[in-house]
Amino acid sequence: MATSNEAKTAPGWGQRALIGRHPRRTLVRIILLAITSLILFRYVLLPVRVSGGSMLPTYKENGVNFVNRLAYLFHEPRRGDVVAVRLLAGAHRLYLKRIVGLPGETVAFHHGRLLINGQPLAEPYVKFPCDWNQNPVPVGPDQYYLVGDNRDNPREGHEQGRAARALIIGKVLL
Repeated sequence: MATSNEAKTAPGWGQRALIGRHPRRTLVRIILLAITSLILFRYVLLPVRVSGGSMLPTYKENGVNFVNRLAYLFHEPRRGDVVAVRLLAGAHRLYLKRIVGLPGETVAFHHGRLLINGQPLAEPYVKFPCDWNQNPVPVGPDQYYLVGDNRDNPREGHEQGRAARALIIGKVLL
């Protein structure tokens, strides 16, 4: 039976639950977790806050999403992917946009309908109709045509257009 002095100095259940029975192992685990988190959120998953309604209703305003920076390591971006892009090299502002035009294609809008190489493209993600008109725009060999899902606003008020492959940061996770 423990004396009253031993009971006072013995680590309690709360301390053991927090640190564990092996404080060195716990410290090593904390350090490894911190290093892994730092690498993961610095080089692989980039957290972004959605500001603005250009991607409604797919992505809600003020929501937080993650960009997978390794998504295009083994393949090029595909039509329909939602990507994070820097529209200006070196800028700190990222835009979330959907890829609709691939390298070598032409993109046009006729009465709100997206045309790729003159053929209408089915876009089930567009919930708000628009009346945009735009003459065919050629997409360069290392470019993608990007536009938001919320096309309710006038075309002139939308950040859209061609972006070089180098400016696409990664694919947005749902």
